[in-house]
Amino acid sequence: MTAIPAMIRMMIGMMTQAPRRNSARIPGQSRSMHRFQIAGLLAAALLLLWGGPAQAQIASQPAPKIDVAPHRAVYAISLASAKSGSGVVAASGALAFEWGDGCDGWTVEQRYRLALTLAQPGTVEIVTSYATWESKDGLSYRFKVRKTRNGKPEGDISGQARLEGPGKKGRAEFTQPGKLAMDLPPGTIFPTEHTLVVLAQALADKTLVRRTVFDGATADGAAEVNALIGRKLVTGQPKAEAFMDRPGWHMRMAYFNLGKGKTDEPDYEIGLELQDNGIARALKLDYADFSIKGTLEKVELLPKPAC
Repeated sequence: MTAIPAMIRMMIGMMTQAPRRNSARIPGQSRSMHRFQIAGLLAAALLLLWGGPAQAQIASQPAPKIDVAPHRAVYAISLASAKSGSGVVAASGALAFEWGDGCDGWTVEQRYRLALTLAQPGTVEIVTSYATWESKDGLSYRFKVRKTRNGKPEGDISGQARLEGPGKKGRAEFTQPGKLAMDLPPGTIFPTEHTLVVLAQALADKTLVRRTVFDGATADGAAEVNALIGRKLVTGQPKAEAFMDRPGWHMRMAYFNLGKGKTDEPDYEIGLELQDNGIARALKLDYADFSIKGTLEKVELLPKPAC
């Protein structure tokens, strides 16, 4: 969903703690009923059927028309909870996120800073910037990532990807950290189209959207993403700006690395409170021993182009 999950993928790769692996698992041929209560995001159990790789079942389609609100938002990052013995003492930081609308494509720019205080060895500060461009036909994509840990470069990532057509295979080419090319399976889509597809399915009262997504956040290639759409967000808030008083949903996403083959456990999971215009009211990362939340501090609309 947009590039926020992509930013989280990069952050997870730079941290020593393993992400939570529990509620969104899918056994080999079917999934038993589970009640999702992590972070209070999903209140109902969902039945997921596993019948093979998602890209073989669901062809990519052009993203449905969603009235996106181009915007700039800032989220305050803080520690939501930590279990005794987790070794996590505190967390702070900020996520600046900008989703722009161009005549021929979507732009996303982010800057993420996280200071994680550990009992040992102390504070770890992670800073990441992420910029992408995605064509509105969903077939072309460019990405660039810069990241540091405690002020030291962790290696840049940049490249581009292209699909042969809706629902068809594609290819990604990295120029950093070294020249690398990989095939993208049929049905792959890019992050902004994924956001639009999930929102369209939510508007159609669907509860599960399974897609193969390539975001370029890491050199791991595409991932299978299971988006679980839960209860609706509360609207009709007094004094709320019109663009912040929109319908929306509590969502939870589980990411599975396709390179690992079929597995019961996702690589990681995140929660989002996402409005129908693409603005995220909040986000939450749940780990085995602690969780981090992103609280929306300010948001402003950006102009739409006169194409």
